[in-house]
Amino acid sequence: NRWLTGKSLPPGALERITDTVADRVRVPWFAGAVKINVSLVPPLVLLPVLLHVAALHFLLGLVILTSLPVVVLWYYYLTHRRKERTLFFLSLGLFSLGYMYYVFLQEVVPRGHVGYSQVVTLTCGLILMLAALSRAKKDPGYLPIPASNEKSSHQGLPNKSVRGSSNGLHGVTTSGAATGRAVNGEAKGYSRMSAEEPEGVKKDWCTKCQLIRPARAGHCRLCGRCVRRLDHHCVWINSCVGEQNHQAFILALSFFMLTSVYGITLTLHTICRGRTPFVALFYCPGAYSDYSSALSFTCVWYCAIVTAGMGYILLIQLLNISYNVTEREARLALRDNTGRRLLGGLVIDTGQYNRGFLCNWGHFLSLGSSPPQRSAEDIV
Repeated sequence: NRWLTGKSLPPGALERITDTVADRVRVPWFAGAVKINVSLVPPLVLLPVLLHVAALHFLLGLVILTSLPVVVLWYYYLTHRRKERTLFFLSLGLFSLGYMYYVFLQEVVPRGHVGYSQVVTLTCGLILMLAALSRAKKDPGYLPIPASNEKSSHQGLPNKSVRGSSNGLHGVTTSGAATGRAVNGEAKGYSRMSAEEPEGVKKDWCTKCQLIRPARAGHCRLCGRCVRRLDHHCVWINSCVGEQNHQAFILALSFFMLTSVYGITLTLHTICRGRTPFVALFYCPGAYSDYSSALSFTCVWYCAIVTAGMGYILLIQLLNISYNVTEREARLALRDNTGRRLLGGLVIDTGQYNRGFLCNWGHFLSLGSSPPQRSAEDIV
């Protein structure tokens, strides 16, 4: 009725409709209906449909494969602006892996040009990548919330430990603690000085978690927790990348790159015989001779687009590790104009923790080797 009459919806109406629909999407089960996360559904339905439509004609493939990254980036911008967590990207990534593997076994292997050992190698790479991804999904290094803060929150007491100076904290005003703006994943309403420390010794006080953070830790506005050596919040694993899972994250990216490039090479050697993979990717005359070849070629291009994006992420990560800087530190350095742009702006060197290439990699490889010790400041 409002659409026909040209009247606008009241504020929050679309959000309430969306929440109601999401709450009603359930699957019958023995112990009762199970609620389904709506963000899981679009990749499962749209990805096979779009890839099969793209395989019908070259122009359809060009339009769909060009628009897919745009839609994904638009959805990322939308959720990032609203500070929302979503399973869409994790679902898209996992289902893409499964569906590409299914197309490879169903359309490429029966042609007889892929050996048994090559299928085993590709399968092992996929399993190793999933194992590393499972490890990366675990605790990134969350800082424990002090028990005193939990008790005070349960008792409904005011936040005097943060706002007053009589409880041993200086430099935190009421307005500073109340505003607590989040910029680049960092809560800005925190104290920089602890009364129990001598003058000149600075600590980061997080007003969200109400704890003193160690060096290089940061608050994730999506997870709502402080993480040791926070690098960034990765939407593809729906979790933070921090001290405890950064190595597994790099390992998962590396296994994905190797497995994806190997699968693309095997597929192109099968449907475009006699040409190198790079040439076959741009010039393969017999790709649309039959639907099976067209679907395989379309999936190859989809994999190539995803691999290029993940390769860029891996490159930035490797450069940051080589200079011992995290994504969060690079963003803060750009904001405060305290870092140096190197390699055409691909990496921001803050100079604060850079100890040379070998020492930086040695520090990264030793992350999470021993459980972090809780200091007196963390307990307080």
